[in-house]
Amino acid sequence: MKGPLFYSKILLFGEYGIIKDSKGLSIPYNFYNGALKVASELTNEAKASNDALKRFADYLEQVDAELVTFDIESLKQDIANGMYFDSSIPQGYGVGSSGALVAAIYDKYAHDKITVLENLTREKLLQLKAIFSEMESFFHGKSSGLDPLNSYLSLPILINSKDNIEATGIPSQKVDGKGAVFLLDSGVVGETAPMVSIFMENMKQEGFRNMLKDQFIKHTDACVEDFLKGDIKSLFNNTKQLSKVVLNHFKPMIPKQFHELWKRGLETNDYYLKLCGSGGGGYILGFTEDINKAKKALEGYKLEVVYNF
Repeated sequence: MKGPLFYSKILLFGEYGIIKDSKGLSIPYNFYNGALKVASELTNEAKASNDALKRFADYLEQVDAELVTFDIESLKQDIANGMYFDSSIPQGYGVGSSGALVAAIYDKYAHDKITVLENLTREKLLQLKAIFSEMESFFHGKSSGLDPLNSYLSLPILINSKDNIEATGIPSQKVDGKGAVFLLDSGVVGETAPMVSIFMENMKQEGFRNMLKDQFIKHTDACVEDFLKGDIKSLFNNTKQLSKVVLNHFKPMIPKQFHELWKRGLETNDYYLKLCGSGGGGYILGFTEDINKAKKALEGYKLEVVYNF
């Protein structure tokens, strides 16, 4: 048995902000993917995945039946037969490793599932998001449900607010464009839960809340609008402001060895860095108007281009 492929995702804009109702834009990233497989002989990695699936199946049995039910019997039988999630998606890198797994399990075992082929009304999208949020909470403690949604639909998702999300189109890429969005490998694994709890702790301070509303969310919303409109000049202005705000107010989420690099981008305008997911490690997102300049400036670092302007 080999199930369909589910892709990783990149939240281009909206990390942390969407917790407080900013806009967000998430795109599928098919460089990484995962699928459910069954094998009689399991490698250590597959065995670890199989064990995690056992615990996940027990958790899914407890999920509110009003929300979603699963064919738990088949799921447990397949796990007993050696099912695991075979994935190239790096864990703790902010590209949605648990999201792809959640999408794969829902796709195969949910009763009355909402499919991509239906007319995806806002109600259906929100229902899917609620189901995925509940499912993914097993891995993260608290999940928005957006990663699995993106992986399941394989479409860009525009988040207007918590209760208003839609599948969207994004401007098509210019294959030979000099401008680019890229991933920078920090070489450190990030963990979501501790980063989110630092953020929630900061939210208790009025100054931080005001900064979030007046600066962070303002620039995030503008970036989303610029990107969707294809207004590149304005996009880079707003991305620079956003990068500055993150450096000043989200320092704990940026691995220490990248503080200088972050600052240098803002000073030279060769590139601007921002968080990819919750931060703390994993990938850092970069935006540049000239990918060759950025590569030169970031020599010695691993860069992966994900989108060309």
